[in-house]
Amino acid sequence: MKKIQILGPGCPKCKKLTEESEKAAKELGLEYEIEKVSDVKEIMKFGVFSTPALVVDGKVKAVGKILDARQIKDILEKER
Repeated sequence: MKKIQILGPGCPKCKKLTEESEKAAKELGLEYEIEKVSDVKEIMKFGVFSTPALVVDGKVKAVGKILDARQIKDILEKER
């Protein structure tokens, strides 16, 4: 099962990244869990200073931008 984490305070950009991540995982037919991380101390543990950020299985994959479902699918496929 893939663990997808969205790091950010819950802003519209964070919500959009969450939606696109869910769409990508569903389109690939993956078993996944999405966790929203909004605690600043937890976000800092990833070394992230700009949100939103995308983390897959504990690895930071994107920082400070909203990826679309196609871009996220590319990341998820490389992580298989």
